[in-house]
Amino acid sequence: MAEYFDKFYSGAPFELFGPAHLTALGIITLVCLSFIYFRKVWGEREQKRFRYTVATLLIISELSYHAWAAYWGLWSVQTMLPLHLCSVFVWLTAYMLYTRSYQIYELAYFLGIGGAMQALITPDSGPYGFPHYRAFQTFFAHGLLVIVPIYMTVVEGFRPTLASLKRVFVWTNVYMILVFFLNLWIGSNYLFIGRKPEFPTLIDVLAPWPWYIPELEIIGLTILSSLYIPFLIKDWHASRQTATA
Repeated sequence: MAEYFDKFYSGAPFELFGPAHLTALGIITLVCLSFIYFRKVWGEREQKRFRYTVATLLIISELSYHAWAAYWGLWSVQTMLPLHLCSVFVWLTAYMLYTRSYQIYELAYFLGIGGAMQALITPDSGPYGFPHYRAFQTFFAHGLLVIVPIYMTVVEGFRPTLASLKRVFVWTNVYMILVFFLNLWIGSNYLFIGRKPEFPTLIDVLAPWPWYIPELEIIGLTILSSLYIPFLIKDWHASRQTATA
């Protein structure tokens, strides 16, 4: 059992799009689809219980990862500060669940889902395949970053607006500039804007540094816009019904 928490894992490495990877993605998808049912049967008490439970689990998961990294001597300010988008949104998502903050929701909807989906497709679990702790923790945390905004949208009725999309895009770029200078100061690579990551990601198919950064801007805006399309269609249908009423 201890080997599943070991730094030097003797089991099989993570297999991209292997059976375990596809199973994990399938479970996350089924959980998201289940909210179509739960929105009909959950009242305020069940919703609050769900939010508080998931928020607590997110925090425990993230703290356990830091503890694991520190125990094995892997923790450093260059790699473990909560500055990557998914790391930031673990804490912001937990806060949103406790407070039902709409300001955090609109960020979590676009950036939490958009960022975590990339991490779920090309996860950074290194040599740690299932059933190692790192594989489970990676999919648990990133899976919840997708699940929670969808829950808040489907079950609790939150929704982003076009103004939300604009705010998120602008503030993401402001944040990226700040992180860029922090990277120069401490020698880190948060947000992967100093160089491409060492593990396989979708960035590998883009141009060399620094030219992949404007490409990421275009991809990011495309992802944010695509996440808004369902609401754009809904508003269009509503306006047509109003016009013909």
